[in-house]
Amino acid sequence: MVFKYAYEEMLERAYKLMPETVKKDIRFEIPKVKGHYEGKNKTVITNLHEIAKLFNRDINHFVKFLMKELACPAVIDGNRVIFNKKLSPSQINAKIQAYAKEFVICRECGKPDTKIIKEGRTHFLVCMACGAKRPILYKV
Repeated sequence: MVFKYAYEEMLERAYKLMPETVKKDIRFEIPKVKGHYEGKNKTVITNLHEIAKLFNRDINHFVKFLMKELACPAVIDGNRVIFNKKLSPSQINAKIQAYAKEFVICRECGKPDTKIIKEGRTHFLVCMACGAKRPILYKV
């Protein structure tokens, strides 16, 4: 019986020495698009400016990427962006995720604290958190 008591005591001591569970960093969550359809072939998105601000990117660069990926023209009208095609929210959200992966999130540490700098003719994604620097190969 002495061994059982010693085992339970050691187990309890080991649990006390273990660090608390670390919560995943969820401070960066990409919001879903909000909008509606106008007529037969227009999609109006009302929160792309907020998403671009969250990404810390220029709205023109962001919309240009979406136009290229969704293969349709768009117009920035105040706080709205009007696409000249009927697009489902899931299509737009998938392209926003692709934009974040390519132009916002650091591949080394996974944090969104990045900025785009231009050196010569090449654009680089520089992480302010870990210092990683990588060229952006996607041409917008």
